[in-house]
Amino acid sequence: MQNLFDPSNYPDLLVGLEGPDDAAVWRLDDSRAIVATTDFFTPVVDDAYDYGAIAAANSLSDIYAMGGMPFLALNVAALPPDLPTEISADILRGGAEKAREAGVVIAGGHTVQDKEPKYGLVVIGFVDPQTMLSKGGLKAGDALVLTKPLGFGVTTTALKREQAEENDVKEVVEWMTRLNKTAGRLAVEFNLRGGTDITGFSLLGHGLEMAEAAGVALEIEYGKIPFVSCARKYAEKGAFAGGLFDNRSFFGARVEFVKKLEEPAEMLLFDPQTSGGLLLGVPREKLDAFTKRANELDQPVWIIGEVKAGKGIRVK
Repeated sequence: MQNLFDPSNYPDLLVGLEGPDDAAVWRLDDSRAIVATTDFFTPVVDDAYDYGAIAAANSLSDIYAMGGMPFLALNVAALPPDLPTEISADILRGGAEKAREAGVVIAGGHTVQDKEPKYGLVVIGFVDPQTMLSKGGLKAGDALVLTKPLGFGVTTTALKREQAEENDVKEVVEWMTRLNKTAGRLAVEFNLRGGTDITGFSLLGHGLEMAEAAGVALEIEYGKIPFVSCARKYAEKGAFAGGLFDNRSFFGARVEFVKKLEEPAEMLLFDPQTSGGLLLGVPREKLDAFTKRANELDQPVWIIGEVKAGKGIRVK
């Protein structure tokens, strides 16, 4: 009997269940492949429109993280039957307008009833198999570049606990609704090979996925990591989601802290992100041109470390 999960039975399935990458990839020919993903989650902010836009940006991000360009999407929604129509409409409008900003058509979808709202997208895109990004594409000597700050998780957790200040929420929403489109195109323009987006497994969790897939180690300089302005404040208040403790428990043994950090500072590195930035490996000989081009495109980038020979992550 044929093993339905054996990758060798599907030679055109370039990325599937066997790896930790962000989306499935199916080869059409030598220069074209379909890249497909889906993601949805419960509300992370109070405003329905912002929630829809964040969920859409998060879903689209997996395509950009593979070096692809999305073109088609379907809504996936679970909504309470007693949810006011205007709130449901705002969620879907937020998603639709963010998709339109990305140049993506939402061509339908499916909705079911549930006690707690859930929303996201199924997204289809194209990618060139020759220029595709993957978590296993890092090389020793690459600079590690991050394209959004951290701290979204502690801020949205503080919001759920009614501890968050309005300006802090506004700052984080602006980052979470920002598409990774420019960052993804920049990666393709410079023919990068290693990349992922930082989401629920945190910077260290997704970094470890990359390190292990590529057979390398990551060295990260804490002082060079960007955080939203309110991140430390809410970390000191203990605004930690359950996923943060799961991340530290699962990934922590493979992380070496060269210098002991205070607990709030360390916990921020395990903080689950929603619609976080891309983490890219940039060869040193391309780094100056890469950062110059990013500045021209108004794309924030932070150089936070380097890829080394070895395994695991060292934070210094």
